[in-house]
Amino acid sequence: MTDIEQHLWGMTPEGEAIVLYTMRSARGAEVKLTNYGATVVAVSVPDREGRMADVVLGYKHPEGYFADSPFCGKTVGRVANRIADGRMTVDGESHTLERNDRGNHLHGGKKGFADRVWESRVETNRVVMNLLSEEGDQGYPGELNVEAIFDFDDDHALEITYLARTSRTTPVNLTSHVYFNLAGEASGSVLDHELRLNSSRVPEMTARQLPTGQLLAVAGTPQDFREFRPLRDGIDADFNHIRDFHGYDHPFAIDGWHPNILGEVGCLRDPQTGRQVEILSSQPSVMLYTGNWLAGSTPESKSGGRYDDYAGVAIECQNFPDAVNRPEFPSPLLGPDELYCQKIVFRFGTY
Repeated sequence: MTDIEQHLWGMTPEGEAIVLYTMRSARGAEVKLTNYGATVVAVSVPDREGRMADVVLGYKHPEGYFADSPFCGKTVGRVANRIADGRMTVDGESHTLERNDRGNHLHGGKKGFADRVWESRVETNRVVMNLLSEEGDQGYPGELNVEAIFDFDDDHALEITYLARTSRTTPVNLTSHVYFNLAGEASGSVLDHELRLNSSRVPEMTARQLPTGQLLAVAGTPQDFREFRPLRDGIDADFNHIRDFHGYDHPFAIDGWHPNILGEVGCLRDPQTGRQVEILSSQPSVMLYTGNWLAGSTPESKSGGRYDDYAGVAIECQNFPDAVNRPEFPSPLLGPDELYCQKIVFRFGTY
């Protein structure tokens, strides 16, 4: 059974308490969370020799998480990823959202869920965090009540469940923006990590990192991860703007997806240490981001340095970018009589 400790980690400039939770398995693995941004701060798991290391990127001090541009380990929302031009129409009414990414709306805006203090508590062997997003928050319609539930078991599976209810129809697309480095968070580049994704099609992207609505077959392209291969392969390819984005920063469609069903996303592994993380999700898409712009954008890391480009890889389970404006994609709209329920599982192990 998971043991959970908590202590005061710091305070926001507004005087709100920042709490750090440590979830410890019977086998000695640990997950650390904070209620600032409902953030995964650390995950310490063994390699094939039993040696422990922290395998997610994070910061040494709580204030490092204040409005950090990489969204390191955070819960992002109301809507993860981009909404074109910060514009959308919901129930026939036009809405303008904050534009915080080259004219687009990204990850819920500058004061999205990633930069709020969530109410938090321990419930037996899990950590539960709650957030109230008011009507008009960052331009979104409806009051949204959100819950993030974190479970960590003795088999080293970190399960994140997102629940939400709204007072009026609004788009919702929540995800965890964890960056993995399975060799250890201070070990340098992840480009020799090997990835497999359950995806045979990817959205065609524009130079502004928005989908055209068309899906491309991955066979024979640098985005074909149906079998394990290193992230380094194709990192500078011209295909689908990979070079323009300085690496992978692309959504992938999950094969065989069905609404509200937990399915296989893929697996990331490190040949050097033998660590791997299997990923499951109930979402139709996964965003692969190889940390292309980490250099110069992160505060002091947990190990006392600064992260370089490609120091971690984010595998973000979510709906497609700009889905609210793209009828070709599953709708992100949540009605007042509906429950938003999405689940992500990161199952750590060795091979």
